[in-house]
Amino acid sequence: MRYNLPNILTVSRVPAMFAIVALMYGEFRWGATIAFWLFIAAALSDWLDGKLARASGQVSTFGRFMDAVIDKVMVIGLMVALVNGGYFAGWRTTAMLCVLGVIGREFLISGLRMVAASKGMVVEADTSGKVKTFLQLNAIGWLLGWKMFMVDFGDVGSAVLNRGVHTMGLVFFAGSVVLALTSGWTYFRKHGHVVRD
Repeated sequence: MRYNLPNILTVSRVPAMFAIVALMYGEFRWGATIAFWLFIAAALSDWLDGKLARASGQVSTFGRFMDAVIDKVMVIGLMVALVNGGYFAGWRTTAMLCVLGVIGREFLISGLRMVAASKGMVVEADTSGKVKTFLQLNAIGWLLGWKMFMVDFGDVGSAVLNRGVHTMGLVFFAGSVVLALTSGWTYFRKHGHVVRD
């Protein structure tokens, strides 16, 4: 591992995820607000680490590998915590089934990439994967924001505002699930031949 700023930012998202989940389940005032802003910082670090690595010529194999892995760990971990924490309200069971589908998709694509690598081939991430991550991060952010308004700012946030923020989170989540599953199918349609022998 090369201990440079981009890699440190990448790895920092793992403890950030644990801290966010702890704050989500904490029973104290401003916990939801701190969880929201800590998530925003973690999401911004996902953009910043790559930008810094390219600008400073510090792009490394470790950085590319860990960035992809940690993004998946953070997103899936927080989505499971959101479902378990009641952030989907009446859609809890549906949301959990969707999260399980996304987890299955990630394992299948990771397995496909490993088999391809063993045969000397590289399965590159395409644009749909980046858009999927963007939608997932937005879904998490809006849902954390909803809880922040409900718990810490309930006296200033109107019911319409709170419902609107929650709906935005659900819409982004639904879009991310659809894109995750459709892009997963596209990956297998294009590269599935590596596992057919």
